[in-house]
Amino acid sequence: MIDVAKFKPRTVYVTYLASTPEKVWRALIDPAFTAQYFFGRTIEIEPKAGGSFVLRMADGRMDIKGEVVEWAPPRRLATTWTVDWNADMRQLPPCLVSYDIEPAGDSVKLTMTESYSWEVPEALLAGGRAGWPAILSSLKSVLETGKPLSIKMEPPKEMMTALQNVLASKPWTRG
Repeated sequence: MIDVAKFKPRTVYVTYLASTPEKVWRALIDPAFTAQYFFGRTIEIEPKAGGSFVLRMADGRMDIKGEVVEWAPPRRLATTWTVDWNADMRQLPPCLVSYDIEPAGDSVKLTMTESYSWEVPEALLAGGRAGWPAILSSLKSVLETGKPLSIKMEPPKEMMTALQNVLASKPWTRG
């Protein structure tokens, strides 16, 4: 199990959904839901702390792999993420992605936090910062209208350049 205390939030998004905590939870852990709003990706999750976590691309290739750190339905889900689709990104330490689900009147407040155990350069965070608003907006659309958003996504160029610089210096190995 990882030491969660070593991870510091770097990206946080809050969205409100016209839904219930149970429906939001289900949307986060049900492959039929994730395929709709997560651009064809399906989740495979072992429902317990210490369980495995995988996101697969529509063609079946592994996109993200990790471990369930916290499993507290329907309030909190936290998993480690290691990007697997890119050989260079596999070399990076995992990040921690958590979803906090809170009732907010007749709605739900969903907070997604991406945390790191090392000082990630801003340019390397560009991928998540471009992707998360689209993913969470599509999740909101699916839950509220039954229809996902159609958005073209690709890694930002500055992120891929920053990745090469980070791999050359390996800042997470410094004390």
